[in-house]
Parts: sequence; C-alpha cells; structure tokens
Amino acid sequence: MALRDCQGACQKIYSKITLMTPETPLRPNSLVLYKNQPSRITRVGPKKIEIRTADGQSLSVRLKDVQLLHPGPVESLKGLGQATGELGTAWELLAGEVTHIADLAELAFGEYTPTTAWTVWQATADGLYFSGQPEEIRAHTAEEVANEQAARQAKEAAAKAWTEFVDRLAAGTFYPDDNAYLEDVAAFALGQRKGSHVLDVLGRTATQENAHALLLDIGYWDVTKNPYPLRAGVATVDSGLTISPLPEEERRDLTHLFCLAIDDAGTQDPDDAISLEGNKLWVHIADVGALVPAGSPLDLMARSRGANLYLPEGTVTMLPRAVTEQLGLGLQEVSPALSFGLELNAEGEVFELEIVPSWIKVRRLSYTEAEGLLEEEPLRSLHHIARQYEARRTANGAINIDLPEVKIRVVDGQVVIKQLARHQSRDLVREMMLLTGAAVGQYAVDKGITIPFTSQEAPVEAIAEQATSLSEMFALRRTMRPSQQSANPGPHTGLGMDIYVQATSPLRRYLDLVVHQQLRAHLAGTQLLDGQELIERMGATGAISSSVRWAERRSNEHWTLVYLLQNPDWQGEGFLVEKRGRRDVILIPDLDLQTNIYQKRDLPLDDRVQLALREVNLPLLEAHFREVG
Repeated sequence: MALRDCQGACQKIYSKITLMTPETPLRPNSLVLYKNQPSRITRVGPKKIEIRTADGQSLSVRLKDVQLLHPGPVESLKGLGQATGELGTAWELLAGEVTHIADLAELAFGEYTPTTAWTVWQATADGLYFSGQPEEIRAHTAEEVANEQAARQAKEAAAKAWTEFVDRLAAGTFYPDDNAYLEDVAAFALGQRKGSHVLDVLGRTATQENAHALLLDIGYWDVTKNPYPLRAGVATVDSGLTISPLPEEERRDLTHLFCLAIDDAGTQDPDDAISLEGNKLWVHIADVGALVPAGSPLDLMARSRGANLYLPEGTVTMLPRAVTEQLGLGLQEVSPALSFGLELNAEGEVFELEIVPSWIKVRRLSYTEAEGLLEEEPLRSLHHIARQYEARRTANGAINIDLPEVKIRVVDGQVVIKQLARHQSRDLVREMMLLTGAAVGQYAVDKGITIPFTSQEAPVEAIAEQATSLSEMFALRRTMRPSQQSANPGPHTGLGMDIYVQATSPLRRYLDLVVHQQLRAHLAGTQLLDGQELIERMGATGAISSSVRWAERRSNEHWTLVYLLQNPDWQGEGFLVEKRGRRDVILIPDLDLQTNIYQKRDLPLDDRVQLALREVNLPLLEAHFREVG
C-alpha cells in the first residue's frame, strides 16, 4: 500500500490504540522474551516464574530475566510465525518517535496479538528501522536508516570480499587488492603481531614459520625476504640523526708513522690500525668517544642498538653512517684516532701504556694484500710480536677452535658464499687487538677507572688437550661458556688471558665506545661513570646485543638456504663430526652448515661424505641432503 493511500486508515487505527501499561501483570500463557528468544510462561511464583522455550526446555527464571511481549494467552510457540502488514508504513509515520510494542503492532498490523507482537520485536531486534525495548521502541529517522543500510551493505561487501580472498588463498593465489588482508600474515611472520586471523580461518597453526610458508606459497614474499632482523626487534635502518663536527682539541701529530688498517676486502667501517715505532707498538682506534660523549643523543641511540648489525644483504650501523665517514680510519687523508702506545720489552710484553688523541695517516690493506707483505717491514716485526703474544696465551691455557668460516653476501639478489682464507695477517691483527685489550684492562685497574671487562668461565667439561680434528673442534665448541661483561676484571679462559677489555671497535660495539668514553674522561680529568651507571649500560646493551647476534645467525642461515634454492643441483663434501644414535651430524665446510643424515653404515668421525641437496624448507631453516657416490 502506498503511503498516500494508507495514511488515513493508519491514523484511524492509531487513534484507537489501547496502551499496554508497564503494570500489566505476568501470568500463565503470556508471551515473554528470554535471552532474545520467545518463551511462554507456564507458572508464576512469588520470586520466580517457570517458562517453556521455543526448543521445548522448561526453565525457572527470575522475573527480571524476562520481558513481556504480549499478555496472551499463548498456547503454543509453534504458531507464532510472521505477521503480514504495513510495518514499513508504520515506520514512516513514526520516524523519530518513541512508541510501545502494543501500539506499533496495532499501527502496523491492525491488531495486537502474540504473532504481531513477535513480528514487531523481530523487526526491533534487527535494528534497521526500530530499536529499544518492548515498552519503549524508537523508530529511526530516515537518515539513520540510510546510514545503517549503507553500513550493512559495506559489511556484506566486506564479508563477500573476505570469503573470496580465503578461496583464493586456498587455491594458492592472491590479488593485489588482497594486500590489506595479507599484511595481517606478514606482520605476524615478522614478529610485529601476536597472532594471525587469516591463519586461524585457514586452520593453520599460528606460528611465524607457517605464516612465512603461506606468504612464500602464494608468492606474496619471495625467498629473498629475510624476516629475522624484524623478528628480533632490532633496528634495520640508519638512525638519521645529524652529527656535529669533531670538537677542537689538542691532538698528537702521529702522521709520520706508517699506519696500516688491515681488514676484509670491502669493509665499510675500518676502526683500527697498527704501526711500529722502535720498541713501541701503536694501536690506533677510531676516536668515536670524541664525537659521541656519554649521555648525548648519539650515545643513547647507540646504546639502544648495542652493535652493528652485519647481514649478508648489508650492514645496519650502530651509529649514523656519517660518523663512520668522519671517523673511519683511512677514509679521509688524515684521520682522528685514540692511539694506544704500548712499550714492549724483548719478549713482546707491555711494560707501559700511553693513551693519546692523535692525527694519523692510514694505508688500508686487505688481509690478502697484507699476507704478501709479511716478510717486509713493518709487518715482519709486527707479525713477530703477534706470534709472541699468541704463544703466551697458549701457554696460559688459551683454547683454539679452528672451524670453517664463510663470508655470505647478496649481490643483486644472488647469494655468494666464500670460505674465509686462512691468512696469517688475520691472526696478526687479532693478536694486536687482544694485546691492546689486555693492556687497557691493566691500565684501568692501575688507574682505578671503571670500565666493562670481558671474561669467560672455564668450559663445562674439563679439556685434556687441544683439539686438532674437525670433530674435536666441534665437540669443544659445545663445551664453551659464553663471554660476559662485568665491572670487575676476571680471566678469559678461551683467550688464555688474565684480564681483557674489548676496546678496539667503538664504531661497531657500544661497550667498546663506553670504554673510550671512560678513558677520555680520565685523560681530561672530568667526571667518569660510576659503577652503577656502568652496570645500567651493560644491562641495557646485553639484551639488544643478544638480539643482534641472533638476527645475524638466523640471517646467515636464511641466505645459505636461499643459496641452495638458487643452486638446486648443489653437490659437495661434508665431514662426520658427531654421532647421535642413528643420526650422523655432518659439517659442510663450504657452507659453514651442519646437517643430519641417517646412516646405514658405521663411519668413523672425521670421515669425508659426498652430499647432494635433497630439499630445502626455508621457513623452518632446514636443508636436507643425501649421500652420493
């Protein structure tokens, strides 16, 4: 019926309405609402009533738990059904007004019966045209109805889009417009969200590995996506902080020294160099403390990062790259340094240490280039000092673990893995840095300077003799305890050193920077950090540094497996380094990777095994091989 045709009739009906007052008593066979479902009263007690629900249940409930829809009588709920009338017209007449269920039933259907009352309530519960309670029903305005209809249409469209998206995922594909849904999975895979609604809907266990696998399966991620730095919660971009020019101060001119910075080819952050002046060994370290004083914004930022993050795809620096560009040794014609002058006796032992801010000129060499110059001065004499110090460490119980190491790089999406060559020049630099760390530690003790010392407890198992084979090295590594930092000096068992301080990488490690800040404050006669302040810095750095190391290890594993995916026909050799029941642990030197193989024959430790790649599970960081030949 059109509105103009029914207005008069509806108005007549409306004028005859007899209201059902709130005082209308509950009695048997009344129609009531219980948990939004129709029920019939079967008995009325002083405090409770008994009802029978639409599904046949008999319940005893409180009076306040039900709402009266119609006084009855209602003999059965099965005949309620849906009334036919002019509910839409009634809404148009009442838009914006408040009415009663009885009035609305009379207006819309011409009578107030259990069936019309139930029909009115269903429309009210639907919430499009009406809302409220039986005794106070509000008819929505036309604007409210239009807004609700638009919201429902949007909800229906979203539900349809979601269903279609889930169907596409089940078929192993997705549309570009699905990004909003897939970000839920990606954020979970990256550790940025605690769960994934998409995985729940698909019936997949909500693990980061399953999320990673799904994104790879449908092609949303490719294998080059490395999720581990973000999972670790470490910084993955440059801080963007601006830096100031190097402060003016008196520096000793050591530009006459022949200073060598020896490192891996392509190193972007050279922070140490060595030179020899008679019996004085100079170890020059990038003077980061001059530019980054304790408590400065740069210091706080470096503390929050803990260390450089070295990834095959690139390095994320602890400090802004501009700091390295200004302070990296050999990156400018003349470099500022904090120089450690170690006076040595004939046995190469330090009997005096001098620490000075300086200017130096640096020649940069790769380990390979330095290797060819070991018989020439000054590398010949420097190498002799290094061997002397290494012999003293060995005599003091140093533990040598010589396992294969590789360098992993990503070049234009392709993974390149190379074994690190056994260069004596690498050992030379290591010994120079260790010798400096011991000298700085003793200097700090003698001068009463609070700095972070590095120590290491003895292995969990007693060591009878030095390991020589791969299997012995592998077993020995498992017995080693982690190094730890403390405000008090202690022996470092693995290095065979009675006292040790990490002081030669302030561009790369935050606690090395703290050492430099303390040494500079001592030299300048200014306030040093006290023990509590130092402990707070070590605590803040410890957790994040562990996360950095975890991200680096997992990233190296990730890119190693990507390398295998890019080289599916890979074959190579491994060595049996451990037996675990029926499983043999195989170390693959070319990849610095270990794998397990179930053997049907008994092989001796260190036996050579020819392997071929069988399969790779990138999300689980697993590679499986088979024996060939």
